[in-house]
Amino acid sequence: MRTSTTIEASGPNWRETVDFVTEAEKLGMDICWVAEAWGAEAPSPLGYLAARTERMLLGSGIIQLATRTPVAIARAALTLAHLSEGRFLLGLGPSGPQVIEGLHGVPFARPLTRMRETVDIVRRAVSGEKITYEGREFTVPLPGGEARPMRLALGVEHDLPVYLATLSPKMLRLTGEVADGWLGTSFVPEGAKAAYFDHLDAGLAAAGRVRADLDICQGAEVAFAADEDALRAMVAGRKKELAFSLGGMGSASTNFYNGAYSRQGWADVAAAVRERWQAGDREGAADLVTDEMVLATTLIGTEEMVRERLRVWRAAGVDTVRLYPAGDTLEARLATLGRAIELVRETPETPETPETPEA
Repeated sequence: MRTSTTIEASGPNWRETVDFVTEAEKLGMDICWVAEAWGAEAPSPLGYLAARTERMLLGSGIIQLATRTPVAIARAALTLAHLSEGRFLLGLGPSGPQVIEGLHGVPFARPLTRMRETVDIVRRAVSGEKITYEGREFTVPLPGGEARPMRLALGVEHDLPVYLATLSPKMLRLTGEVADGWLGTSFVPEGAKAAYFDHLDAGLAAAGRVRADLDICQGAEVAFAADEDALRAMVAGRKKELAFSLGGMGSASTNFYNGAYSRQGWADVAAAVRERWQAGDREGAADLVTDEMVLATTLIGTEEMVRERLRVWRAAGVDTVRLYPAGDTLEARLATLGRAIELVRETPETPETPETPEA
């Protein structure tokens, strides 16, 4: 498995974040993704990091679709590919109605169509040809005026892999059809076949492709517990974060994280957590989250537990693991990250496929 991490440029400690990324590269990290939620954007810090790194791949994890036109996305991607000398990966995601409509004032309607058309237009733009497109969401050039098809005045010097961050079944199928990689989350390897891989594989088959054509990139927090007492404290501390994903991410009617957990065996708990969170009972929502839910979707545990969990992740089909190292200081986070990278390297390349327990 390759190793990666995700950072955000929000907050007051950008210099520390840069130090984290440059030290992570020295530790052997393969990819750094830059997130874009409702704080800082992704392209600007990626350009900065392109100048501060040498080997590591850099990816947008993710650029939100509705916040830019497809050609604006293509221009940013080509610029970053040029600045990084071919080390850029374009990660795209639909986000959700709370951010797209609540923050940007843009309709969230038809995200599947918008995603498909955006990928199509981006690929046409980076091909170096004149851009013409007629779709449901986008028509380029705009008809009825004096516009003529144009091509970008940027040389296409490098490949531009496209990764999609998707969770719903239809979006997963589209990912299998058109993407080079999948940026997943809320991942439980034991339940991933029905929740994720069946849909990805259907898209791959429709496009005449196989699983090896798609980089499966999954993320989780990694933290090492010295003993059982420390582990219990760690798990308890993560329950409110998971409750936020289940109850607070998205709108009152649309939460893709909740849907993903529901498809992996926790439908009743996910629904109850969401109900309490939406009612304002944050502590009550967190109390409903079980230890098993936290441990199943993270890389938290003793060193041997994390080692075994990485074996399960690889056996489930993960190609690139996205590590979110715990730690109160830069030094602590780097120590956790360094040990996690070592464990990934020690994980056998071709493990036996584990039996899939009942969800």
